[in-house]
Order: sequence, then C-alpha cells, then structure tokens
Amino acid sequence: MTVATKSIKFIAVLVLMMTSVLAFANDGAQHQENHHEGGNKVDTPEEIKEYIAHHLKDSHDFHFYTNNETGTHVSFPLPVIVWTSEGLRVFMSSEFHHDDAGHVIVEKDGVRLTKIHSQIYELEAGAEEVVFDDHHHAENAHKVLDFSITKSVFGMLLTGLLMLLAFGALARGYKKGAIPTGFGRVLEPLVIYVRDEIARPNIGEKKYRKFMGFLLTVFFFIWILNLLGLTPLGFNVTGQIAVTVCLAIFTAVIYLFSGSKDFWAHTLWMPGVPYILRPLLAVIELIGFVVIKPFSLLVRLFANMTAGHFVLMSLIALMIVLKDLFGPVASTGMSLVLALFISVIEILVAFLQAFIFTMLSSLFIGMAVEEHDHH
Repeated sequence: MTVATKSIKFIAVLVLMMTSVLAFANDGAQHQENHHEGGNKVDTPEEIKEYIAHHLKDSHDFHFYTNNETGTHVSFPLPVIVWTSEGLRVFMSSEFHHDDAGHVIVEKDGVRLTKIHSQIYELEAGAEEVVFDDHHHAENAHKVLDFSITKSVFGMLLTGLLMLLAFGALARGYKKGAIPTGFGRVLEPLVIYVRDEIARPNIGEKKYRKFMGFLLTVFFFIWILNLLGLTPLGFNVTGQIAVTVCLAIFTAVIYLFSGSKDFWAHTLWMPGVPYILRPLLAVIELIGFVVIKPFSLLVRLFANMTAGHFVLMSLIALMIVLKDLFGPVASTGMSLVLALFISVIEILVAFLQAFIFTMLSSLFIGMAVEEHDHH
C-alpha cells in the first residue's frame, strides 16, 4: 500500500513537470511576436532568447497559447487598475487584446490608454495613436501609476490564501490536542525544522520566539511561490526584483530596529579599537548592515530563481534549435529529458532558496540581538 501511494505521488509529480514542459513547448511553437511582420513563429535563437526574456517578466494576464492560423490568443485576463491624469480607471486586461506593440488603444472615460512592452501608458490629449521615435520610445505617451492585479500579484495573493488556510488548519489541530490532525501533520515537521534548525541556533534560546512569526512567513511564502513557478501557470514571482527587494527590506528593518544596545555600541563605537579607526569602521559596519546584507539577500534569491527558469526554458527550446540537426523526434526527446532533469533539481532549489533566505535572515537578526559578555 505504501509503495503504491509513493508511486502515485511520483507519477503525479512527473505528469505535472511534463505538463509544464509541454505547455511551454506548445506556447513557444505557436506564440506570435507582435513586432515581427507576419506573425512568424519563434524558431530562431534570437527570437527564442527574446521570448524567454519576455516570459520571465510580469504580465497583466495568463497567456496560455496562440493559434498561429487564426491569430486567436487564449488567455485568462486580470484586472487593470491604473491612476491616470483624470483619476482612477479599472477594466480587464483583455481589452488590450494582448497587443504589446502599442496598436490597441483603450478609451476609458475620456482617457486613452495603451500597452507597450507590458507597460501601460496614457496618451496625450487629442492623440489617436502612439508615435515612436527612432529608438522605439513613445513620444506622445507617458506611464501611469499601475496598481493592477498582475500575474505576480495574483500569485502572492494565492500564496497568502494558501498559507492562511494551511496554518489555520494547523492551529485548529493544536486546539484538539498536542498532536495535530489532518493537514497539520504535514506542516508540523517543517515548522519544527525552522524553529530548531534555523531560529534557535542563530537567534538564541531566549529571543527566538519573538521572530518565529516572521521567519515562518518568509520561509513558506518563498517556498510556495517557488513551487508555483514550476507549474504550467508560469509564475515567476521570486524572479521579480521588486518582490525580493521588499523581502530584504523587511528583514533589514526587523534586525535594525531590534538591535540591542550592545549591537549598536559594537557597531558605532566598537571597544578595544583605536579611537582614530572607530569612525571609519563604524561607516563600514553601517554600510554592511544597511546595504550589503539586504543586497546579498535580494540578489541571491532573484538571481537563482531567474537563472533556473531561464535554463529550463532554454533546454525546452532545444527541440526548436536542434530540429534541423538531429530531426524533430531526437531533438524533442533530448530536450524533454534534459528539461525533466532540471525540473527535478528546481524542486530542490525551490526549498533550498527558501531555506537560505530564512537562514540568513535569522543570522542577521541573531547578530543584532546578541548580548555580548564584557570581562
């Protein structure tokens, strides 16, 4: 029975990864780049690189595939919420017809809006179409404040909802007894792992409880988002620099405002050091805690997740690049095997990056709240 259950789980994971691979392959084979004349397929190395770069960016809808014969886009629109010169405007992204080249003008209560390279612009008063300069920059349009529910925002909201449901179930399980029941049994080992292997060793027995809420939130938030990035929905939330910057800022604010008197004394006027060197070392220490440490947090997560998605899609694209050299069957088989191998590694990386971010956050917090022994 146990073997059968494990087999079913393995098959489910395999089907999920293969679905992701085939979804991208189908999308890449049929996707039309709007700025190419005639709506050509993505079949050259340059077009593939551009398509992958476009795929890694955030978007205002979930684009599944494009029918190359009819030019019909199959997608799931999301709400567009923008603040224009005339105030707030709300509508669905499907009104742009998925045209990123600025050809579709959406008029809302006297305001003309267009989308250029996934960015929403407001046209100047009286303008009927977008005018581009020699560098393909819009001359008669300017950006608006965009508060839209984009694909990344939707992913974060979904993750937050999943965490509320999961931890709510865990809390209800503990009310019934010391041993949780149901889905709480799945979460409890991970919560204990974060507590005993991350928080306690780095922050200390006396103060770790104060920061457990933040550490658990960051760990599960990053981990679930990374796993969503492996699904066919195409999430790349932790590959968005704005998301990793916010997470790093949260960590920095917590350890800077939680710093003990000892921490600031050793940072700004460290004992045992010649007085002439103390101002210089204080500046270096402050730069380290305010800039370098948060920067290392945000870049590590952003770079690793973006690189993982880029490598995975590049391997899938081998079926297009190598089809003339090895034939469609051999190139497709080679691409799928390599992509499946990288997908398995990405599952490990999804957990590893959540662990590393949480570990470093607890380490920085532990350095700030540590009490030094003075002899």
